[in-house]
This record gives sequence, structure tokens and C-alpha cells, in this order.
Amino acid sequence: MKGIILAGGNATRLYPITHAISKQLLPVFDKPMIYYPLSTLMRAGIRDILIITTPRDKHLFEALLDDGNRWGISLSYQVQSSPGGIAQAFHIGRDFIGDDSCALALGDNLFFGESLGIILKKAAGLDTGATILCHEVPDPSRFGVVEFDPKGNPKSVMEKPENPLSNWIVTGLYFYDNSVVELASELNPSARGELEITDINNIYLERGELKAERLGENFSWFDAGTFDSLLQASNFVQTAEKGQDVRIACLEEIAYREGFIDRIHLKSLAANHPDPDMAGFLLKVLNDG
Repeated sequence: MKGIILAGGNATRLYPITHAISKQLLPVFDKPMIYYPLSTLMRAGIRDILIITTPRDKHLFEALLDDGNRWGISLSYQVQSSPGGIAQAFHIGRDFIGDDSCALALGDNLFFGESLGIILKKAAGLDTGATILCHEVPDPSRFGVVEFDPKGNPKSVMEKPENPLSNWIVTGLYFYDNSVVELASELNPSARGELEITDINNIYLERGELKAERLGENFSWFDAGTFDSLLQASNFVQTAEKGQDVRIACLEEIAYREGFIDRIHLKSLAANHPDPDMAGFLLKVLNDG
């Protein structure tokens, strides 16, 4: 499976900061926002990742992340000239995806949970169909809303309904088989002129091929696209890291634990890390096995 991170758009909810820089380059506590969706895909076992961003910001992402080799992954970059909806990612990434299945992560979505890796690998292992990750929120009408049948299967998916049928919403992480490429090519723009990811999900639902993983109370999720949610996410990461002596979205640690890099590689990363605290943490990861 290949992965795509959608890090384009105008991010008007974070204006005026985003007038000068992509929101995915803004800090969420101690690291750039882009690290979080990147770490999510890596925890799913995905090593070949395309980052879609704006013509203005492409060189900044390349300067920050390079080709991904230091984490044992392969990163490539393409531009989204103008916002055309989430499903546009499959147009832009068509050649990158090729004959593979694909996971799409929105660049401002952050996921936390002890067993998250198990859920991600299960979703990434699909042979056919699609899997969406759902979370319960108090204000579902701002999102795509999922209604479930009595057996817990998705019954309907509606984009920003005025009267939502549940509090469960579709988060910005989607897993699809290869047919998503053709499905996206056949979509018509919505009334707001965008290719809607909800339309893709509804096609899979009509086929009986849409699965939904519900992230319960043991999971936290943030759509860090507003000033309030960006601050909340930063505070969450700070509290977790300081209180539990962990590092969230530490790409070096994840690469090592996923087997993308070996002990010698991790030791080299620790020795050359400019932050002494992080270098010490990576050595602790090594010593703990």
C-alpha cells in the first residue's frame, strides 16, 4: 500500500499565518504538523509516501523532509495548483499510486491511541474495498457523518448534514483499494466545485465494501485546522510527552520500531541529532530494545 498526505489548500481558518506558510509546517508543540500524519502512515507500515502541497510550499516541505531516507521511507512531492477537494488527491497521485492500494491522510489530522498501530495495520492490509476511521464529536454537522446499523456497520455517510443522524464523523484518514483511482476520475464536482471524498465513500458503501473503524474513548483525534484546535493539539502533545516520558510522532523511533531502519542507523541518527534531549531519548529507545 502507498500513502498520500494532502497538505495543500488555502487554510483560511488559520489566516493570516497561512498567508505566508502552509499550516502543515506550523508547530504542534515540538514538531511540525506534517510529522503527525507522516507518523500515522508509517505506523500503518507504509513506506512509499506522496506529499501533495502548493507550488509555493513544495520547496519548504522538501527542505524539511528531503527524500525520507533517514527514516527508511521514500518521499515524493507533487503540487495542487488550486484546491479542488480531497478526492482530487487521486487525480494528482494517479501515476504514483499505479496498481497499488492507497491510504490518504489529511495533513491537519492528528491521531493518538495506544492500540492505534493495530487498527492502522488492519486497515492497510485490506485486499478490496475501503476503510474509514470514525470518531465521536459533539458538533458532527461540520463533518462527514456516519450512521451505523444495529450490527455496527456503516449505513449512510452524509457530508455536513444540518440534522446529523449520529455523532460519529469521518476523520481525515482513508484506506482504499486500487479502484479508487478510477472512481475519482469519474466524479463530478459538487455544488461548491470540489471532488468530494464523501462521494467516494458512498460508492463503496453502495457496493457493500465500506468498513468503518470506530475510535472509542481510548483514542484522541484533532482536526488542527483552527486556532483553537491547533492549541488543543499542542497542549495534548505537551501533556502526554512531559507526563509519560514519551515522544509522539517521533519519526526516528517509529522507523526503528517498524523495522524501516536498524540499530546502527538509529544510533547514527541519535549521534547526529542537534537536540541533546531527543538524542538521549533515541539512545534510550535503543537500550530498551
